[in-house]
Amino acid sequence: MTEHIPLLSDELLERIRSRAAGYDAENAFFADDFAELVEARYLKALVPAEFGGLGLGLERVAREQVRLAGAAPATALAVNMHLVWTGVAKVLHDRGDSSLDFLLREAGAGEVFAFGLSEAGNDLVLFGSTTDARPQQDGSYRFHGTKIFTSLSPAWTRLGTMGLDTTSADAPKIVYGFINRDGGGFSIREDWNTLGMRASQSNTTVLDGAASPADRIVRRLDPGPNPDPLVFAIFANFEILLAAVYTGIGARALDLAVAAAHRRTSLKNDGRSYASDPDIRWRVADAAIAQDALLPQLDAIARDVDRQADHGAQWFPKLVGLKVRATETARQVVDQAIRVSGGSTYFAGNELGRLYRDVLAGIFHPSDDESAHSTVANAWLGPADETTKGTA
Repeated sequence: MTEHIPLLSDELLERIRSRAAGYDAENAFFADDFAELVEARYLKALVPAEFGGLGLGLERVAREQVRLAGAAPATALAVNMHLVWTGVAKVLHDRGDSSLDFLLREAGAGEVFAFGLSEAGNDLVLFGSTTDARPQQDGSYRFHGTKIFTSLSPAWTRLGTMGLDTTSADAPKIVYGFINRDGGGFSIREDWNTLGMRASQSNTTVLDGAASPADRIVRRLDPGPNPDPLVFAIFANFEILLAAVYTGIGARALDLAVAAAHRRTSLKNDGRSYASDPDIRWRVADAAIAQDALLPQLDAIARDVDRQADHGAQWFPKLVGLKVRATETARQVVDQAIRVSGGSTYFAGNELGRLYRDVLAGIFHPSDDESAHSTVANAWLGPADETTKGTA
């Protein structure tokens, strides 16, 4: 990756870091962080210059998300959802598909986009929906259903959502559309009281007739796996930017472990620092070896999206593999850092203790460990055939 001047200054990141513990303790939205990120035009990073944005690529923005997550994981995770939508629109635009150009124009003008796709109990993710998408005579749709993990709940002005149309002549169809906050037809439950990632305020959103105008209905797709470019664009941006957040958590945990090893001393070893203890050295080295593998993978896969590389059927295994490696590695690194740092991390308010809680959220983001392994197994072995028995 070529060197560049960071989009987010070290001074800005330190201010954001200084607020993270307070937001976590108060279970409050990262309002001051958000205001500063808007002022820095960070939410316009992936918007092409012709639409009023900074015109950056996914590789560059993923690296910035690593840095932001190292300062405040919940802030980075919530901002991710807006960046994902702008990244989706950019991927389509770069490939000659203008169906989400309106999103780029509106994001360039300052609108804030959030994800309203996740549903409790829907393990089909993008390939099915429990939300009812009801067609209207003018081509618009009204959505009825409950969406969970709606990050940026206090701040979004546009919500990208989806539902299942079961009544049209060509039904069933998965319908993707965007609703405006000032259009009504929804309510937000202030129910985000979680173990970690608290500042993201990813509240439940109840859609009760929320309308998406006809010109904001961007896809009507058959349920199930679909080769439509929108599906690829969502998976690519979501998995890469998510991996960036957890890579940042791991990087920060490793830095804290190193600092703790030098700071702590051992009575058993004549007051020498734990940086000289062979067991501690092994743990730090183990964390560093694992962490060191993530950035090259993140850069390479994001760069391939920017350059429109053709990985064919291997794209989805690469994307889900990156997500799983990043989230699982981050958990391992944080765990090692806590073991290096000692019992102080068990107290409320300790940064590593907060990272330990935040990093656990990686388990729940799609693609989860089980579906990722299924995706990769299908890519390498083909679909499972239960009627075929292996031979000795």
